[in-house]
Amino acid sequence: MPEYQTLLVEQTGNIAHIQINRPDKVNAMNKAFWEEIIQAFDWVDRTDSVRVVVVSGAGKHFSAGIDLQLLAQASSEMGKDIGRNAEIIRRNVLRLQTSFNVIDTCRKPVIAAIHGYCIGGAIDLISACDMRYSTPDAHFSIKEIDMGMAADVGTLQRLPHLIGDGMMRELAYTGRAFDGDEAARMGLVNRTFADHAELLSGVMAVAGEIASKSPLAIRGTKEMIRYSRDHSVEDGLNYIATWNAAMLQSEDLKLAMMAHMAKKTADFAD
Repeated sequence: MPEYQTLLVEQTGNIAHIQINRPDKVNAMNKAFWEEIIQAFDWVDRTDSVRVVVVSGAGKHFSAGIDLQLLAQASSEMGKDIGRNAEIIRRNVLRLQTSFNVIDTCRKPVIAAIHGYCIGGAIDLISACDMRYSTPDAHFSIKEIDMGMAADVGTLQRLPHLIGDGMMRELAYTGRAFDGDEAARMGLVNRTFADHAELLSGVMAVAGEIASKSPLAIRGTKEMIRYSRDHSVEDGLNYIATWNAAMLQSEDLKLAMMAHMAKKTADFAD
């Protein structure tokens, strides 16, 4: 198991739990975090025994978003030439986008368990996850607008698919805060749990249910959902036909059918 400065990564059974682990800094995302989240999800993707990932925050909050010291450091890299400055900024933004793209493209389902602050860059992170759950008093905000910038690490691209275009625009234009109950009503989170302990327990139960299914079927389902989000219905139907031409020959299908008929739980290989 790799070790990290900003993350606590544990595996229990088929579930990997990745905690943002800077509680004394409100789990703000510093330079090391953006690099380590890529490393962690590379490990997840390569580790067949991991079937589901849960992402949470250590301490009182999920995350307050990007560490402002990182922004200050980026500003210090600027010179006098506008073109070269623009190239530096663009390269840095693309690098940050990669850190959350690896969550979106991860073969395994990723579930966010959110409590306390979930602000700015943290919204970018949870938008890249497959599902989100929170406490009722979680505090959400697309905060970038109040910093004089547009969110640039995935919120504006992914959130319309989760909560609709109009609601995304309201939250992105105003930066207003909303709690877990409102997040559930708009569909950003699937469900709320009374407190942090119940949240983690409930999310782990959902993760365990997913982990009990055929890993091939789960990975194929995620791939098709992602593909269909970004393509036409015709493209999606053609892709699933090609995909299942291979996957329906898997032993998992036979095991699942026999277990269903016997009303038992199948034991799938990783």
